Amino acid sequence: MANIKENRNKDGQLISFRFRVSDGYGVDGKQRFQTMTWKVPHGMTEKQAVKAAEKAAMEFEDQVQNGLAGSQRSLKLADFVPMYLDIKKDILAPRTYETYSKTINSLILPLLGHIKLVELKPAHIQQFIKYIQDNSKISPSTVKRKLAILQSILHQAVKLGLIQTNPANAERLTMPKTITPKVEIFTKQEAVEMLSCLEDEPLQYKVIVYLAIMSGAREGELTALKFSDVDFINNRITIERAAYKLKGEPVTTKSPKDNDVRTVKIDEYTVDLIRQLQAEKEAERQRLGTAWKGDEWLFTQWDGSIMYPATPSHWFRKFLERHGLKHRKFHALRHTSATLQLLGGVNIKQVSGRLGHADLRVTNQYLHCLAEADEAAANVLQDMLISKKDSSEQAEPKSIQKTG
Repeated sequence: MANIKENRNKDGQLISFRFRVSDGYGVDGKQRFQTMTWKVPHGMTEKQAVKAAEKAAMEFEDQVQNGLAGSQRSLKLADFVPMYLDIKKDILAPRTYETYSKTINSLILPLLGHIKLVELKPAHIQQFIKYIQDNSKISPSTVKRKLAILQSILHQAVKLGLIQTNPANAERLTMPKTITPKVEIFTKQEAVEMLSCLEDEPLQYKVIVYLAIMSGAREGELTALKFSDVDFINNRITIERAAYKLKGEPVTTKSPKDNDVRTVKIDEYTVDLIRQLQAEKEAERQRLGTAWKGDEWLFTQWDGSIMYPATPSHWFRKFLERHGLKHRKFHALRHTSATLQLLGGVNIKQVSGRLGHADLRVTNQYLHCLAEADEAAANVLQDMLISKKDSSEQAEPKSIQKTG
């Protein structure tokens, strides 16, 4: 008999049921179990939900008892998705999990949820691609990101033995053409001009811009920094968390992307700015007294609580506008950091480590910037040397004429 456990939200509303069914015994003699989460459909009363859940639990129990072959014949994509999300919940970053859930519920399930897993074909996936291309005003790259979620679901089904092959594999589909977006950076001259405009800005924003360029840290990693993460003696910062915010929830922190906790060397000037910021925050803490909610955060709201992770981007856009500077995203500071390091002769593996890239291939995206810089350097040399030579040649007849 399936064990059924109901799950309610903080308001006491019944939102899902979790089924647990015995799947016999393993070679070690221990009993095995399979679980499944069944979400209550929208608009269903609690009484209806209990009845439907009992029926779903019986069907799940039959599937388990009949083995995978039995479940393969009847399991729809919509039936498998709760199992997939349950597996991924502790693996995906919270914001990524939220994005996956939203895309699944608003797009994938309405279009494909009714189809049995074993009956899903590349033709269905191709129709899915065409539908979102024709009915959504989104770029080809966004289409690919939404498809990637479906590919992940079906890849998990392959891993579990529910289907033999993934019908959403890219090589079996005709994909929309995409243009690789150009990496946005500040040139060395633009960076110098931009930094000079920071003098009259609030200290914490001056610090976050300098840190973004000097460390190459991500926006969420920067807003999650504490003063205890700063080694004031050896001029280093340790990046061990990243801030994120889900809709309707307070700012929270998690491990950095790819769980890459790292210590990065920074320059003495930026460390000195951090010292000044620490003194400023301490003065604010004393002024506000019990109203201060700080926890050693470098970058804060008015009461010392952690800064929203999107705030630097909003401020940076307005900052560039105020000073008549060319628009760049805040994330361009990270790209600029990487490119300037490579231009300065730092090897790509070291740059990759500072940025927290799990894969060296991600860092390779900056190499085209070096090629562009090399071309620009050639143009500068041409302007300096060739144009001067031309001027000299044009001036020479006049000189001869004059002496004659």
